[in-house]
Amino acid sequence: MYNNIIKVLLSMMLLVTLAFTAYAETPTKSDGGTIEIKVMSSGGFFSALQELAPSYEQKTGKKVILIPGASMGSSPTSIPARLARGEEADLVIMAGSELNKMVSDGFVVPGSQQDLVLSKIGMVVRAGEPKPDISTTDAVVRTLLDAKSIGYSASASGNYLANELFPRLGVWEQIKAKSEMVTKGRVAEWVARGDLEIGFQQVSELLSVPGSDFVGTLPEDIQKITVFSAGIAITSKTPGEGEKFIQFLTSSEACPIIIKQGLEPAGELK
Repeated sequence: MYNNIIKVLLSMMLLVTLAFTAYAETPTKSDGGTIEIKVMSSGGFFSALQELAPSYEQKTGKKVILIPGASMGSSPTSIPARLARGEEADLVIMAGSELNKMVSDGFVVPGSQQDLVLSKIGMVVRAGEPKPDISTTDAVVRTLLDAKSIGYSASASGNYLANELFPRLGVWEQIKAKSEMVTKGRVAEWVARGDLEIGFQQVSELLSVPGSDFVGTLPEDIQKITVFSAGIAITSKTPGEGEKFIQFLTSSEACPIIIKQGLEPAGELK
């Protein structure tokens, strides 16, 4: 009798295990039955994603849901904050150094990281305004000192400018009062409205903003190249879908759009 009870219990446990496994491996679907891939991305790669996602959707019949957020910072919309409060994602794209922290914090699958693009810092002015000279380090210093107001991002590029470059150039104490960290929207949007005279951010976050004119990138000797990388989120029920999307993002098919957005593909194209 006891043996029969044990057999029944074991059978029930097996059924529960199989059911849970089937659920865990079932792709997230919309009401219409389309497979959805949730992608959290910081601004450096977001504009490229907005062009690449529709191509992938048309090619595969899957739906790519884009969720914006900064790579770092205390904003509730930043990727670390979103993940910390339990928001679900299949793929996370952000500055590589910050993605590694997400791995350490248990939000991204270890070993799933893949470098996507290299990104430089550039500058914009309001459309139609004179473009200051930033071709040399000395010229950048003069531009910073002459500007009435300066904007920089609350993410990787802004962190470098405020904490490393401006102090190293010896101008931080002189420009601090007229400088502002932009925590809502893109820096170029503030410049386009006339709220800031000049603004610095990743080139890919500057090029697509109407009402602003791109001036150029920082000189090589003071430039900071950020690697943006992708990783599979721990919350993903279908990591294979995220991996397929990464393969698309690192393919030769995606290359023209990546370059158009002011980015450089990282590594060898597939």
